[in-house]
Amino acid sequence: MDIHGYFPSLDIAWTNAAFALAAAVLTFALIHGAVALFRKRLAALSGERAHKPIVEVLRHTLARTSRFAIFATAVLVGLEVLDLPAPWNARVDHLWFITLGAQIALWLHRAIEVTARRYFRVHGKGLEDDQVTVAHTLMIWALQWSVWTIFALAMLSNLGINVTTFVASLGIGGVAVALAVQNILGDLFASLSIAVDKPFEVGDAVSVPEFSGTIEHVGLKTTRIRALSGEQIVIANAELLRKVVHNFKRQSTRRVQYALRINPSTPPELVSRVPEALGDIIKAQDKVKFDHVNLTAMNQDYLEYDIVYNMQEADYGLFLRTQQAVLLQTMTMLRELGISTAPRARQLLVQDPAVDSAAAARAANDARGTDTHEGGAIELPDGRGKLQSRPTH
Repeated sequence: MDIHGYFPSLDIAWTNAAFALAAAVLTFALIHGAVALFRKRLAALSGERAHKPIVEVLRHTLARTSRFAIFATAVLVGLEVLDLPAPWNARVDHLWFITLGAQIALWLHRAIEVTARRYFRVHGKGLEDDQVTVAHTLMIWALQWSVWTIFALAMLSNLGINVTTFVASLGIGGVAVALAVQNILGDLFASLSIAVDKPFEVGDAVSVPEFSGTIEHVGLKTTRIRALSGEQIVIANAELLRKVVHNFKRQSTRRVQYALRINPSTPPELVSRVPEALGDIIKAQDKVKFDHVNLTAMNQDYLEYDIVYNMQEADYGLFLRTQQAVLLQTMTMLRELGISTAPRARQLLVQDPAVDSAAAARAANDARGTDTHEGGAIELPDGRGKLQSRPTH
């Protein structure tokens, strides 16, 4: 192909070229000066304003402004001033899209990194481990590559290339890969969910329906838990997130509820004194907020009180000591009041089956007038309720 055919005579006047050059130089100076001034103003901020999220993101994002992009923008402004023939107008439009798109992609690339790291720093409470760091890195990497993939596809489409088949091929290939490694991807995304949402962290005491223990390590695929019985339990992240997890480390208070049963023959005047006396015992304990003591059940076997109080601290040792003190003082109080916690006494009647059978036989014989003297016949009931006769000795 003849180069003169690709670059035909532009027929540009010197005055037009000089004006375009001046416009390009002025554009470069204005854009470069504006970016430098804005960055200087952001750097001059101090105190609380300097640590605002938008200020931090803008400060780091503008630092990635490319001088080549500024130069290319200035050149394109100059080309717009020139009197160009039709083919060059379309080429300049493509250059505009590539230049501005690349610069926007650079800004988004940096903004994603700064925003994500700030979020993880604020919500991570300074306790990031290797798993959290890797998870954050993978998430940032995925978002950044998404930006560049979208820019590349948009650029190809702008240049007139049909990307529909390419995108469809990527989709089919992605589905095939996802189906092949769905379990691994499920655990990986579960790890990212744990890192971002933080339902539990290393060192937390947790309980799931099958076991209880302390989190030792959260990996990209599995979580390791030290069980209360001493062994280490390894469970997949996705499987763990599907369970109901009780996190005891984040428990700030503890609600204690139990029942007290006393003998149903207790006089009503003593029954009415128990709630007040037991309430005084609970109120006298440290770091305890009394809720209620009420008589809630009455039947032939026992009288039942419902007792509830709240521990202001979730420490398990404090709970055990407090509950022990309450129970011991309750025993003393019941003894002083003369109240028994024994259930109602039951009577058990034990009868000999042989005696019962003989008595039934005598009653049947009396009813039929049968002689039961020695040498006569004794009639006993059979299994169907009929009488069965046999001789006596």
